[in-house]
Amino acid sequence: MESLKQIRKVAIVGYNRIPFARRNTAYVNASNQDMLLAALNGLIDRYHLHGQLLGEVAGGAVVKHSRESNLIRETVMNTLLDPATPGCDLQQACATGLESAIYIANKIALGQIDSGIAAGVDSSSNVPLSLSENLKQIFLAADRSKSFSGKLKQFLKIRLKDLQPEDARIDEPKTGLSMGGHTELTARYYKISREAQDAYVLDSHLKMHKAYERGFFSDMVTPYLGLERDNNLRSDSNLEKLARLKPAFDKDNGTLTAGNSSPLTDGAACVLLASEDWAKKQGLPVLAYITV
Repeated sequence: MESLKQIRKVAIVGYNRIPFARRNTAYVNASNQDMLLAALNGLIDRYHLHGQLLGEVAGGAVVKHSRESNLIRETVMNTLLDPATPGCDLQQACATGLESAIYIANKIALGQIDSGIAAGVDSSSNVPLSLSENLKQIFLAADRSKSFSGKLKQFLKIRLKDLQPEDARIDEPKTGLSMGGHTELTARYYKISREAQDAYVLDSHLKMHKAYERGFFSDMVTPYLGLERDNNLRSDSNLEKLARLKPAFDKDNGTLTAGNSSPLTDGAACVLLASEDWAKKQGLPVLAYITV
């Protein structure tokens, strides 16, 4: 019981994100690092963290290029923070940001650090492409060959079909289903009707539109690449339009459509966590606490 008295409260003291963009639109040429850098620098500007040495920045992306293996640390060194601020990559499908927040919060609670940033980023537009298996084996064999003739012999094995790249898969390996496919099963299990889904989605979009109109997101979103608002927001939708859309995943008996499903999206977000003492010294209000 004595050790529990040493656990510190973990405060949420800041947040920032860039607008979210539908796949292959505003951020089509932006990398994970580009988007994350914009979100982090927006946070740094908003809370006057320029040049500060924080305890750690943690976060990650689910779909990364091989050159992004040290994404967080490389991004941190390009921010306006002290470049000595440590960075750690984490990854968990659909929960990278949450896991990062827990990771930073645990370190603050244990007294290992006083402040930190948790972040998440993903690009569904700028995804890595893989070589076909046959082409990969040819390249590896050519690399192992010691002579020019040996390398040429391998390259002559290349056929046109070998040049077709393989896009990054978003299907779950065990089931072969996408998130939409799994959600179809969930909706069917809980008996959530098409009409209920459409009504819920419409209400969500209208509420988000009203929130933007009244300035709710003004202290949360840093404009990026010409976007000031999420461009996957559908403020002009209605139930009649939604009802006319065909199922997107289960073509015969499905209830999920392009209108009531979340689109593939690009974006980045981050949150500033700290001990109460650190927040007080920085003059930052405690917005909330992370609790067990």
